[in-house]
Amino acid sequence: MKVTIIGGGGRVGACAAFALQCGGIVSEIQILDANQDAAEGEALDLLHGAAMCADQRIYTGDYARGKDSDIFVITAGLRRKPDESRLDLINRNMALFNQILDSIASAGMKREAIVFVVSNPVDVLTQAAVRRLDLPWRQVIGLGTMLDTSRFSSMIAAALQLAPAQVKALMLGEHGDSMVPIWSSASVNGLPLSGVKALNPGLMMQLAERARTSGAEVIKKKGGAGWAVGVAMREVIHAIALNSRTLLPVSSLQQGAYGIRNVCLSVPTVIGRNGVLSHEEIELWPKEKTGLQNSARALQDMLGKIGMN
Repeated sequence: MKVTIIGGGGRVGACAAFALQCGGIVSEIQILDANQDAAEGEALDLLHGAAMCADQRIYTGDYARGKDSDIFVITAGLRRKPDESRLDLINRNMALFNQILDSIASAGMKREAIVFVVSNPVDVLTQAAVRRLDLPWRQVIGLGTMLDTSRFSSMIAAALQLAPAQVKALMLGEHGDSMVPIWSSASVNGLPLSGVKALNPGLMMQLAERARTSGAEVIKKKGGAGWAVGVAMREVIHAIALNSRTLLPVSSLQQGAYGIRNVCLSVPTVIGRNGVLSHEEIELWPKEKTGLQNSARALQDMLGKIGMN
């Protein structure tokens, strides 16, 4: 499987390329960036480690060389400032994003290709990609709350001194201020987290808030997320490459789950080789369902303000 990473010379794109190289599932990684030297440098650095990883082709190129890609990953965009919400990025990033979409389309992409949006604000840009590209909606996916879900699960594990890989707790909705922590299905090794005595309501509220705001914390301390988002991206790409039918909290155009339509956000979504295979309306607590619907309304309001509703 061939993956083209647009913005691969930046922190997020480079971390994704490294995660994919270590994963050893995709066979070909093309790195594109407006900064050609940065793209070539990242490709060369990855190439230097190839002997100790999988047998993959890793190189720089252009949109024409990428037209046979199975997945186009878009990470290019301006960085969010510490005091700026993801939605504040819309006007600054939309023009650049549309240029990228047009370049992918004009190069002659495969009809069955998947477009995977990571640039922020990811839900709005995923919706823009659905509208601008001549692709079925199922083939346009946003990273959504994948990273938030990983942060949330990892922070719960750290607070309760549990193994991180055994803790599963979802964030759904907007990748932003209105995201919703899903405590109803939170578990450790298949058992309900509600059975862990140390997890009291005060700690639950604290952990959810820290997961919601930790993106800004990382930006303030090191300039932006990298390693964790790269791993989150790898999970989605591997689900596509392996046709694994993995249930993930990715963003896509909603078709009625939880009463939500015509807006891109994250609900439990089965991912495989053809992109979105289904949205699963798994039962939530009433307050979680209401929170998810409120998140959809917040995004629809924003889409209205920029003329996309």
